[in-house]
Amino acid sequence: MKLNTRVTQKLLPFVSLIVLFVALSVASPYFLTANNLASVARQTAVFNTMALGMTIVIISGGIDLSVGSILGLSGLVGTMALERGYPIPVGVLIGLLVGTVCGLANGIMVTKLRIPPFVVTLGTLGIFRGLALIISNGLPVHRIPPGFSFLGEGNLLGVPFVVWLLVICAVAVHVILEHTRLGRYAFAIGSNKIASVYAGIPVDFHVMAVYAIGGTLTGLAGMIEASRLMTGQPTAGQGYELQAIAAVVIGGGSLNGGEGSVVGTLIGAFIMGLLSNGADLLNISNYWQQVIIGSVIILAVTLDELRKRRAA
Repeated sequence: MKLNTRVTQKLLPFVSLIVLFVALSVASPYFLTANNLASVARQTAVFNTMALGMTIVIISGGIDLSVGSILGLSGLVGTMALERGYPIPVGVLIGLLVGTVCGLANGIMVTKLRIPPFVVTLGTLGIFRGLALIISNGLPVHRIPPGFSFLGEGNLLGVPFVVWLLVICAVAVHVILEHTRLGRYAFAIGSNKIASVYAGIPVDFHVMAVYAIGGTLTGLAGMIEASRLMTGQPTAGQGYELQAIAAVVIGGGSLNGGEGSVVGTLIGAFIMGLLSNGADLLNISNYWQQVIIGSVIILAVTLDELRKRRAA
């Protein structure tokens, strides 16, 4: 019975994605067009990339509410470097470095100050956003090389370039989780942190590494977002943390830690992307989209809690 329940839980997000895809295909004649599907792929690439980083963090028993602010700060600093004449690859690397430093700062505060991740990242959500507004004086960056648009809007072999990037990131995160010591320790720490300490696992080091990786992926998402918009916005990414958390939870991740997968997160992110795209095609208000996202998060967490009670 427990095995059947676990299989059902893993299949539910995939089945939900298929049902949603079919429903939108019937509801809107514009959904299955090549342009719309390419647009969905590019839009969800940002959330997917963020969500992959959030997956590792949540598996380890943490959470990062600051990812939206990290995205905005990374995209802003990276585009400011481009504005000053740095080559495009260097600007992108700077954006990734900013994300890594922000994520590492979260990890250091969580481990060294012994403050709950929720509190730490709630605070840095405001700090990173404030820094973005301070260094930009609240103004966006516009003077960006035209070639930078390829990152978010270009195609490679007929496929959006961001999809190739997403595949690379997904494979990398899967390898980390399933085939490295960091991944095994992340699952162990998320399942039982105290037992991990007694088992001799260097918990603090691996928690910091997890947050740094999450920050790196969020920095990449920030550069993709900046490329799509061809501007560095200090306010970019507001509310994106809910999208990333929702993708992980919908995909089978547990906010209590110790559970999650790359495939599940990708499915969850695509569900969120299709919901947003479908709402736009059906002229559903953005206000209702926020209600839907919040409801989906609560439903996914509720189902996870019910499953755990039955298993117990």
